[in-house]
Amino acid sequence: MNVIRFSTAVVVAATLAFAPRTSATPPDQPAPESIASRYRAAADEIIRHTMSGNDAYNKLEHLCLTIGHRLTGSSQLNEAIDWAIEALKSDGQENVHKEKVIATHWVRGRESAMMIEPRLEPLRMLGLGGSVGTPEGGITARVVVAEDEDALRALGDLVRGKIVLFNKAMPPYDVEQGSGYGPTVKYRTHGARFASASGAVACLVRSVTAHSLRSPHTGAMRYGDADRKIPTAAISVEDAELIARLIRRGIPVTVKLEMQAKTLPDTETANVIAELRGTTWPDEVVVIGGHIDSWDVGQGAHDDGGGCVMAMEAINVLRKLHRIPKRTIRVVLWTNEENGLAGGRAYAKQHADELNKHIVAIESDSGVFTPKGFSIGCADERRAEAAVRQMNDILSLFSSIGPMNAKVGGGGADISPMKPAGVLLMGHRVEGSTYFDYHHTEADTIDKVDPEKLSQNVAVLATVVYILADMPTPLGGDPDP
Repeated sequence: MNVIRFSTAVVVAATLAFAPRTSATPPDQPAPESIASRYRAAADEIIRHTMSGNDAYNKLEHLCLTIGHRLTGSSQLNEAIDWAIEALKSDGQENVHKEKVIATHWVRGRESAMMIEPRLEPLRMLGLGGSVGTPEGGITARVVVAEDEDALRALGDLVRGKIVLFNKAMPPYDVEQGSGYGPTVKYRTHGARFASASGAVACLVRSVTAHSLRSPHTGAMRYGDADRKIPTAAISVEDAELIARLIRRGIPVTVKLEMQAKTLPDTETANVIAELRGTTWPDEVVVIGGHIDSWDVGQGAHDDGGGCVMAMEAINVLRKLHRIPKRTIRVVLWTNEENGLAGGRAYAKQHADELNKHIVAIESDSGVFTPKGFSIGCADERRAEAAVRQMNDILSLFSSIGPMNAKVGGGGADISPMKPAGVLLMGHRVEGSTYFDYHHTEADTIDKVDPEKLSQNVAVLATVVYILADMPTPLGGDPDP
């Protein structure tokens, strides 16, 4: 993750920008009605209209079936950006345009992995984004297995000249603890650097999933300060277990790895912007969006086509209902989230002068499953805690869809560069027990998306952003007068 430093002055300035417009209610006056009470009629209308029919699944079908996967630098991503522009214009949205982004351009090329000892066995693999390729003819070497860094160090000189396999298992999904993605993905991201420092010639990583049908999961990796860049790929859970079990039985394993991966000169791409302009404070902005790029496998349906069409359809629903809030709702479809985050960084830089007018930024990038609420983060922790309390009031409006809650936590990768400016960040949370079954694989296809759950998420997002863009005092500020 990127470590971002920011000054106290920036946070204080941003906090002051959200001061209430009027004084607090005098003690002898009745307490103001709750946010939920004030917006119940509007919420009921938005939910009812959205659940009776909307265009989100139709949009997602076009994105997934007609265009397909969308890696940065590909013609498919360019086509998806152009499609989104036209779809937003067709819906009647305002200020629809592209914003230029310069991003990394990594290409996979042909690749394969073959176990050649103790027997011939093709391994299901996907090179990791950012990896270098192998020399012509590939790399053939014995494999050593390590669960983590400590196990790798314990192998000592046995690693030199070998292929390292990090066989770190992702734990089963837990309702309270979540997926366990963070501790596991460490070896996908940094495994090549660890292995290179120990003298390895290549690195293999057990796919980051708790449930597998021999599907490899790709994703980004980083060399950081590595003196040598060695090729690295993910292999399926089953193939990682095959190799590890053979070696535990004292049977040597040799693998041949061939990868044509390479990084080309940076490429020009774009973020997509559209707005539902506010009536009273149009310069104050509520941002919603997802990332329009995807890995070059599957169709990018859950990650993150669904997040994009949720945002697109949220303002479409509001426009059709003539529910125009006091502030502007801005849809942003970020580019290059998967292997660079250039779109998120570019947006924060290009809009730096107006970030003090960004009331909140919401990202949907967790798949299209039953909505469960929002995680909320801010450089001003007290504002985040106040926002959680207010959001829990707002989320009481969704009893017809299911129980939801807000909690302090992260917001999302694309919106994270706005945090130093004091922007309140919100991550759109969904039920996550099966997300990592499909994440970054050939299986991330639209047939895995339930149209009813997509509509539920559109209804939640449309209602929430309408309220946040309309309520007198910005979310996380003092209670409304």
